[in-house]
Amino acid sequence: MKKAKPFEISKGVVVEAWERVKANQGAAGVDKESIADFERDLKDNLYKIWNRMSSGSYIPPPVRTVAIPKKTGGERILGIPTVADRVAQMVAELYFEPMVEPHFHGDSYGYRPSKSAIQAVGITRKRCWRYDWVLEFDIQGLFDNIDHELLMRAVRKHTASKWILLYIERWLKAPFQKEDGTLMERGKGTPQGGVISPVLSNLFLHYGFDAWMKRNHPELPFCRYADDGIVHCRTESEALALKEALGSRFRECRLELHPEKTRIIYCKDSNRREDHSATSFDFLGFTFRPRLSKSQSGRYFVNFGPAVSNKAGKVMRQKARRWHLHLRSDSSLEDLSRIFSPIIRGWINYYGSFYKSAMYPTLRHLNKILVRWARRKFKRLRYHLTKAVYWLGRIAKRQPELFPHWQVGVRPTVG
Repeated sequence: MKKAKPFEISKGVVVEAWERVKANQGAAGVDKESIADFERDLKDNLYKIWNRMSSGSYIPPPVRTVAIPKKTGGERILGIPTVADRVAQMVAELYFEPMVEPHFHGDSYGYRPSKSAIQAVGITRKRCWRYDWVLEFDIQGLFDNIDHELLMRAVRKHTASKWILLYIERWLKAPFQKEDGTLMERGKGTPQGGVISPVLSNLFLHYGFDAWMKRNHPELPFCRYADDGIVHCRTESEALALKEALGSRFRECRLELHPEKTRIIYCKDSNRREDHSATSFDFLGFTFRPRLSKSQSGRYFVNFGPAVSNKAGKVMRQKARRWHLHLRSDSSLEDLSRIFSPIIRGWINYYGSFYKSAMYPTLRHLNKILVRWARRKFKRLRYHLTKAVYWLGRIAKRQPELFPHWQVGVRPTVG
């Protein structure tokens, strides 16, 4: 008689976990095994994961670390588990997330099903119209500093499943492997890049911030996306008091507010006449600040609202330059459209959601890149910039469906 496994884990869930990991792609871990390598012996690899997790013998391998530069300077350490370990983490997440998700606050938007960054920007926009002041906060090194003891206490509130508790603890303790091969033990934090890390960090901040706010400041609406958050206040003194209280709360949770990224902002508009040094803030790639707007009756007024940030625009332009379109002279315009239109459409759908015209400088930059491609591809255009612009402009007018930014009216023009 076949001996039953100590933990009941569905083989179907393991298959679903693999499909999600494959869809997300991602780099190889410490074993250098890619998604394609793993898939070559898929049936056996998935069986091993199921067998080891069901028997309690699954031990997570070390997490490969990669240093990536921050936009604000310095480096962020990204943890990359192996493909097999990402599948194992996804198995646990598929079981654990439904246990905690119903308890999360409605104004927590990061890494949650049916929640999005654009929803967070939209609700923040509306609340900036109703509340004069904003406390913008950022938690310093959240993923590096989450306290394991406090986190496991929160996990136990939502599950008594022995295998989920066992493997979450093992993932929290799995060592980092640096680029030189040395191992670094971990006593706190959850790897940024780990599959289960987002739901664990949300759970930690649910108790550390969301539930605390609901209990202590139910009159102040907030919006949190992972470790970035916005709280709306009625007066400056209320915002100052909250900043002090929030600093104390996070110290209780063994975390620190970022001293430079935690600020009080005045949401200045036509009806708000106070003077304050800070009248803008960035949130999720948008800059909120006073902007000239036009009412339906044709009257101009100053409105406090979001538009794509200068930083986000710069990142998009840098990414477009890295496509090196001018070196693709063997490609047709249709080829370029097929490859790059999905990316451009994603930019427009996100950053064009509010104050779309702020995106136009970036979209015009795309046209300059396409003109450069045309001049390299066609000898008759090589030394004639104006002629190349006219040529591309005629195509844009005739076939606007080729590129998403042509469809919104940003087409090549002289000047």
